[in-house]
Amino acid sequence: MNIEGLARRRTRRAVIASLALAIIVLVVIIVSLNTGSIRLSPLTVAKTLLGYGSGQDTMILFEYRLPRIVVTILAGIGLGVSGAILQGISRNALADPGILGIHAGAAFGLIVFISFFRTLEGPAALWIPLFTFTGGVLIAAVIFALAYDRFRGLLPIRLILVGIAVEAGVSAVTLFLSLRLDQDTYAFAARWLAGSVWGRDWVHAAALAPWIILLVPLAYMNSRSLDLFAMGDEVATGVGSPVTKSRIAMLALAVALSCASVAMAGGIGFIGLIAPHIAKRLAGPQHRHFLPVAAMIGLVIMVTADTIGRSIFQPNAIPAGVVVAAIGGPYFIYLLFRSKT
Repeated sequence: MNIEGLARRRTRRAVIASLALAIIVLVVIIVSLNTGSIRLSPLTVAKTLLGYGSGQDTMILFEYRLPRIVVTILAGIGLGVSGAILQGISRNALADPGILGIHAGAAFGLIVFISFFRTLEGPAALWIPLFTFTGGVLIAAVIFALAYDRFRGLLPIRLILVGIAVEAGVSAVTLFLSLRLDQDTYAFAARWLAGSVWGRDWVHAAALAPWIILLVPLAYMNSRSLDLFAMGDEVATGVGSPVTKSRIAMLALAVALSCASVAMAGGIGFIGLIAPHIAKRLAGPQHRHFLPVAAMIGLVIMVTADTIGRSIFQPNAIPAGVVVAAIGGPYFIYLLFRSKT
């Protein structure tokens, strides 16, 4: 098969996967709208969305359920794309924002924010992504500086080990600071660290939306750079790519997407690990094909995990992060064993 035929086949494969996932996304969102502590039938949801629902149904759907679903949609997209970028720039199939310690940096930024502002309501919530972004950038800079060798470049094994070590240290500091909070604020911090999206409203969705809407297309526009990284720094340099500048720029994108997402959805790990792997299997190895698929897979996982956590385990809701970890932990072990073979 010639190159043009292979390219058309991969494009067709990516389009089919995207269309199939779009249908799954629609089904998952509809199911999520219908489920909760107070169940609404599909007909009631449709009537309420069209403006013909009762006052109670309108309040449940527009004040509680829809903002939470929108936050999980945006966060799932951000985490899926962030994981794909990190795996691309590091050439490490086990790279993930949570595993590499970026989530720990975001958590540290959030605790600092809470310590100063003592609130997560109203306009102050718009500052949360900036604090988590700063924390994630600082930790990412430390990890990549320690994992980089000036002769051999970025070492994948060292990246994982350094990330685990730095995450442990930063998590300890974050826990120490959280213990100094008052009872109500500490309760929120504990729920956030577990990956709970309980209590999210339209302010949180508005704070997260610009980051996803602007940065995800920007990451897709730079998908060629990620393909070059997969070939090695020498090859990328040989074809004229500014490797160092591109890696820093893509790292900044990954950190921004990850930190903004966990700021509003909590410390949810493994989505950035799982989504790119499944996307590559469905759409092929080229980033321009599987980045959109990874975004939709992250969306599906996030919304499904939140729906399961708040509906199946009633009356005690389980944080979405716990549900994702129950799936992602075994999958991570599977990848470890697979990498040995």
